Amino acid sequence: MPHLFSYGTLQLRDVQIATFGRELSGAPDALLGWREEHVEITDAEVLRRSNQTHHPILVPGEGPPIEGTVFEVSAAELIAADAYEVADYERVEMRLRSGQTAFVYVGRDQTR
Repeated sequence: MPHLFSYGTLQLRDVQIATFGRELSGAPDALLGWREEHVEITDAEVLRRSNQTHHPILVPGEGPPIEGTVFEVSAAELIAADAYEVADYERVEMRLRSGQTAFVYVGRDQTR
């Protein structure tokens, strides 16, 4: 099963239930070599699910580790996560601080 690293709203129980139909269980981890910024969300469905007008987004840069949670998800859940994330994000596979590889949503066209 694929792994998904979330540093933002996909960690929220209500967002998980609305997106995946279940609450996910995961483990803490972190991503190095990226910097967190915020993007304004205008998609009505994403706003409804997250109840937040601005979401974190990653861009290349040095800064503190990006703390988050790594979840084991199904291929169908990964597609559901793709549908949840707005066009500002793209999904890439990266190595986390633990050494585990996971999919992460970063700023579109920000991959190195």
